[in-house]
Parts: sequence; structure tokens; C-alpha cells
Amino acid sequence: MALYEHIYLARQDVSPQQVEALTTQFKGIITSLGGKVSKTEYWGVKSLAYRIKKNRKAHFTLLNIDAPPAALAEVERQEGLSEDILRFITLRVEALEEGPSAQLRKRDDDDRGDRRGPGGPRPDRGDRGDRGDRGDRRPRRDEPRAEGETF
Repeated sequence: MALYEHIYLARQDVSPQQVEALTTQFKGIITSLGGKVSKTEYWGVKSLAYRIKKNRKAHFTLLNIDAPPAALAEVERQEGLSEDILRFITLRVEALEEGPSAQLRKRDDDDRGDRRGPGGPRPDRGDRGDRGDRGDRRPRRDEPRAEGETF
């Protein structure tokens, strides 16, 4: 059997319990057709890069699947019929990833270090020193002018 990573996006106004029910439904289809789901991850509600069917956010769910192609074709057919599913994608992989996916891994800020570097937020500017007293700003064009001012 082939190995797949399958991700689907559900509408934002669907509850997490309904997303879990959809996942259970898809897992049932896969197991009934001779496959197995080794891992499921609910990534939560995330913003989309662009609107899809008038939705700006979606529930993201990942399934790691070991199944024949017919089982996956049936899952994709069911997802295409469902009004709650916005998009889905299936990738065939050589090996399934063990442990949490990149979306769920805790971001470790210690290994990134200080982004500012030794010179502060903009080390390329060097020390500019004190700017001192700059005086009053001249009025904007849309501000009323004082008597006698001409620009």
C-alpha cells in the first residue's frame, strides 16, 4: 500500500467537534477499504492567504495514511461533496513522518538567538549619537498658517 499525507481545510464556522466528526468519518472510509490512518493532527483555526468561498479562516487537519489508492479516491470524493470542506490536498510520500509535524512542533526561541545582533535593531547604521534639540517643526500644508507666514 502507498503512504500519503492528506490535509483538509474545513469552514471556520464549523465547530471543532464537527471537524473531529469529519475526521472520524474519513478514517472510517479508509479503514473500511483496507487502509489505516497512523496519525491525525488537528492544527486549529488558521488564517488563509486569500478568501476561499467567502472564508478568511479555516480548520486545518492532517492525516497520515497507509492505504490503497481506491480508499483515498473515495475520501477525496466525499470531501468534494461536503459543503464543510473548503480544500484538500493529498501528497504521496516515501515515508511517514514520526512525531509531531512542523506545524505542531514548539518553536524554540533559544536556538534562533538574538535577532538584533550586537549593534541593536539596525547594526548597519552604527552609532548615530544624540540628535540634540531640533527646534520646532514647520506647519503642514493642511494646518492653518500663522499670520505673516508664506511658504
